[in-house]
Amino acid sequence: MKNLDTVYTDASCYESLMRFPTDVKLLWECVERAYKMMCGISSQLGEHRMRTKYNDIDKANLAYRKQRKHTHKQTRKMIMRLLALLGKILGEIRRQMRVHPDEELLNYKQLDMLETVTRVYRQQKNHFKSGDSRESIPNRIVSLSKPYIRPIVRGKETKIVEFGAKCNNILIDGISFIEKLSFNAFNEGTRLKHCVSLSKKLTGVDVKKIGGDQGYSGNDNRTFCKENGIETSFTQKGRTGKNEVKNATKRELARVRATAMEGSFGTQKEHYGLRKIAARIKSTEIMLIFFGIHTANVVNLARRESVQVALAA
Repeated sequence: MKNLDTVYTDASCYESLMRFPTDVKLLWECVERAYKMMCGISSQLGEHRMRTKYNDIDKANLAYRKQRKHTHKQTRKMIMRLLALLGKILGEIRRQMRVHPDEELLNYKQLDMLETVTRVYRQQKNHFKSGDSRESIPNRIVSLSKPYIRPIVRGKETKIVEFGAKCNNILIDGISFIEKLSFNAFNEGTRLKHCVSLSKKLTGVDVKKIGGDQGYSGNDNRTFCKENGIETSFTQKGRTGKNEVKNATKRELARVRATAMEGSFGTQKEHYGLRKIAARIKSTEIMLIFFGIHTANVVNLARRESVQVALAA
């Protein structure tokens, strides 16, 4: 590896393989899971299951899904009906568990699912009451099978929101390293000092140049880089003078960052299975991300070694 004193950094979202969540889809899935639990408990206890509007709302939901477009009024009405039904079913399950505390009515997987469904119900109920579609919901659950997934707002033209793990990477001579991986949204601009520290730890060489987009160009990062003699790709703040000579190093750092970093993300997603991660649990998803990134690194290093052997021969 060469140019160990030059580091590039950027963040990307490695999306999970899941359908795009909407409030109606999520609530109907909660209703299906909770209704199945309630029926199972009633059958186990030998009781008549509670009368609900499940069949009516099932037909209404099917008609709603068949429509290509929905008005705001139709969506609000469907959500209101789903919340009422889900609240009634959850209340019946809790009553059955209180009346029969000694009975093992649900196994541990069903209990975990019940807790997840209850959290979704509370979040969606509060969100519905507020009436603000743009309201931010803390720790919002968007998938019952993957309750650890959070919406990551990226602000892209094609995808405003992505669902998966957000990863802040550093690139040293074409080799990518994970600096921070989280399923919760975080501001990558606060990670520049950690990127410099990680690079020094991995290579043993002080960082002299660093390339990052405008998200990293905050005042704290500028001050840190100035104090440590690190040259950056950040554009100068304020109005540019007419006779000011543009820094060629800054331009080159910005150019390489835009091509190398984005190219590394594209290679990992297109050729190493990270475009849509098909994992069922959180630990497996993290493992697949690590394998994808570092397999790309190994292939890169092997290609370089083969070129060196060919030249030496």
